[in-house]
Amino acid sequence: MIKNIKFSSTELNVKFINNFEDNYPIIWLRDHAKDEISWDDRSSQRKIFTAGLDESLHIKKTSIVENGKYLDILWSDLERPTRYSYEFLFGNSLNKENKNRNIKTWKNNDTTKDVYIDYDITTSKEGFKKFLQKLYNWGFCVITNCKTEMKSVETIANKIGYVRQSIFGGLWSFQSDENMADSAYTQEELRPHTDSTYSNDAPGLQLLLCCEYNAKGGESIMVDGFKIAETIKKENKEIYEILSNIEVPGNYIGDGVFLEARRPIFKMNSDNELIQVSFNNYDRADFRLKNDLMIKFYEAIKRFDLIANSKDFQWRHILKPGELLIFNNWRILHGRGEFKGIRKMSGCYINKEDFDSVCKLNKIY
Repeated sequence: MIKNIKFSSTELNVKFINNFEDNYPIIWLRDHAKDEISWDDRSSQRKIFTAGLDESLHIKKTSIVENGKYLDILWSDLERPTRYSYEFLFGNSLNKENKNRNIKTWKNNDTTKDVYIDYDITTSKEGFKKFLQKLYNWGFCVITNCKTEMKSVETIANKIGYVRQSIFGGLWSFQSDENMADSAYTQEELRPHTDSTYSNDAPGLQLLLCCEYNAKGGESIMVDGFKIAETIKKENKEIYEILSNIEVPGNYIGDGVFLEARRPIFKMNSDNELIQVSFNNYDRADFRLKNDLMIKFYEAIKRFDLIANSKDFQWRHILKPGELLIFNNWRILHGRGEFKGIRKMSGCYINKEDFDSVCKLNKIY
C-alpha cells in the first residue's frame, strides 16, 4: 500500500508500506494517466499526444485514498484528478526486486508427479489455470489420457493461443525418416537442445503427443536451462558472462530453405534478468572470434553441454500413447534417447507471446 507522498516540480516521491520508495518523473506519470481524456479503456490504448504536453506541466494537488490503495493527482492541464493504483506504481518501481515468481528451477531429483495432469482437467476453467501454473512453474508438463489424434494437439494449442506456422507446417506428425534434413527424424540419440536457434523469434512452446509406441528406448529428455544458468553463474562468472554476451549463430539448410539467426545462449533483458536459454549444438553455424576469446567460448559451451547431458540434470520418461509433452522452448532443453522400432508423434509450436498472454490473463504472473 501507499504510505507517504511528496512532490516537486519534476518528481513525485512515493513511499510504500513495505518501506520501498521510488521517485517517479512528472512526465512519466502524466503520460500514464488513465483518465478518459488520456486513455481509451475499450482498446487499452493511449489517447494522449505525449509530444504535445505543456512544458510547464505540474502537479497541483495529490491525495492518498482508500487506505493507500490509490493515489489521486490533480494535473495542471486537467480539470479532475487522475487515479493511480498501488499495484501500478509498485509494479513499475525501479527499486523493487524483479524476480521470476513461482518458477521452480530443478534438477532430476527435484521433479515430482506434479508435472502430470489429466487431459479432462485441462478443459475446465480452474483445471486449465492449474495446468498453466504447472507449465509456468516447471517449464514443462505432461498431459495424460489424450486421444491419440491430431485434434488433441490442436485443442490444447488453441486453448493457449494458436498454432504457429513454421517450415514444418502448422500441425505436424512425424516418425523416423532418413529423407528429412533434420536430426530429429533419425532413431539416434538427440542430445538436449532448444529448437529454432535459426529463427529470430524462436517458438515459445512445443507440443509433442505420442500417438504410437512399439519400440525400445526413445525416452523424452527435459533439462531446465535456467538451472544450468544458475549453476554456471555460481561456479564460474567468466563462463556465465561469455554465454550471456557472445551471439551464437544457428542455421537450418535444407528442404528448400536457408535460415539463420543469432543470439547469446543466455539472453538477458534490460534489467539483466535471464529471459531465454538458446542452445543447439547441431544447428550452430560457422563463426569466428579472436583466437583467445574463441578458445574461451569453446570452454564455456563445453561446460554448458556437459551439464545438459548429465543425468543429474535430466528428467527422462518414455511417452506412452496418449501422453502429450508440452514445454517452454525458451527455457527447457529437450532431447530423446536412441530407440529401435516405431515411435509416431504429432505436435506443433506456439508463440512465446501467446503463452505469456494466457498466463497474464489467468493471473499466473
